[in-house]
Amino acid sequence: MASIWVGQRGTIRDYPGFSASVDAEAIHKAIKGIGTDEEALIRVLVERSNAQRQLVVKEYQAAYGKELKDDLKDDLSGNFKHIMVALVTAPAVFDAKQLKKSMKGTGTDEHALIEILTTRTSRQMKEISQAYYTVYKKSLGDDISSETSGDFRKALLTLADGRRDESLKVDEHLAKKDAQILYDAGEKRWGTDEDKFTEILCLRSFPQLKQTFDEYKNISQKDIEDSIKGELSGHFEDLLLAIVRCARNTPAFLAERLHQALKGAGTDEFTLNRIMVSRSEIDLLDIRAEFKKHYGYSLHSAIKSDTSGDYEIALLKICGGDE
Repeated sequence: MASIWVGQRGTIRDYPGFSASVDAEAIHKAIKGIGTDEEALIRVLVERSNAQRQLVVKEYQAAYGKELKDDLKDDLSGNFKHIMVALVTAPAVFDAKQLKKSMKGTGTDEHALIEILTTRTSRQMKEISQAYYTVYKKSLGDDISSETSGDFRKALLTLADGRRDESLKVDEHLAKKDAQILYDAGEKRWGTDEDKFTEILCLRSFPQLKQTFDEYKNISQKDIEDSIKGELSGHFEDLLLAIVRCARNTPAFLAERLHQALKGAGTDEFTLNRIMVSRSEIDLLDIRAEFKKHYGYSLHSAIKSDTSGDYEIALLKICGGDE
């Protein structure tokens, strides 16, 4: 069965001639004793698919009686540690942990919540919810409920439920009907019927939404993004705009997130690590192409100028080529 975490446009694929025991031994050698062979760690961990890394994790535990991630945490530090630990984490668990981090402590990182919940498929969301409960003994929905409010909360909970239609078939009649409902719920009336926006944008498939947005433009002579900006506000507005952008072009949306993480003073490593790791086997090639198209320079060069040391080497290896 094809994994729901692997797409056609990743930079990382299964490593040919893979041996979990050989890799486990190489990693153990790289981290035991004084000093660490970071180069060996990068070579082994970045060049394997996540499915292969999970086999190495099992093998490592069997051979050395320790969790690989714990040994990596003890031995490494800073951003390099974070990216290495991310690589050996199963995708659903990784996303669950990212969601938890987004909601932990004072203040919520709404943009991280929005990014994860809008870019994952329904089947991925179901696995993430299960992983969240397994790790934290609390439901993802309960945590979202206690950390957010209003229409924003309602829409996030709908997305977290993983009920978005995944079919690729487009129903033109439904698209016209939904476009009219959105128009009637926003532009046409005094005040906005937010629930209608949530229902349509959080439950229809992306191909269906693209068609709906085309129909919407015919009816209202406005782009749906402009209507959302005019009708709504705050994080709810941010969330719906993210859904529109993902429906139209998910790699372009994620390229924009990477651009924000890398531009200006300081780097948003939380976002950078998440996107590089979570999309490395799905669509990072497309994200790279969109990045170059929109910003005129490559993702590779942006990472190179913004990061350093082993962390930079690992990220560039995940990124793959330079356009």
